[in-house]
Amino acid sequence: MARLVFTQQLTRFTEAPEVETTAATLREALEAAFRLNPRLRAYVLDEQGHLRTHIAIFIDGQRVRDRVHLQDALQADSRVYVLQALSGG
Repeated sequence: MARLVFTQQLTRFTEAPEVETTAATLREALEAAFRLNPRLRAYVLDEQGHLRTHIAIFIDGQRVRDRVHLQDALQADSRVYVLQALSGG
């Protein structure tokens, strides 16, 4: 099963469960996590359901390309990491 992991930066604000899922897309995997903790949605997605600018997601080491529809495909053994993107100098 694919595994969705939230890094420590996000878990400081709300509970972010590690999720194992049979989801075929990133959106489906995120929805599985949101069912476990609905408050997590507001930290990850904006009001339109798009990925917030301060969130970065990597699937099997590659940054997601579809930040709007979140239709990046997952494999059965994918590892998905959700983290707070940092900026500055």
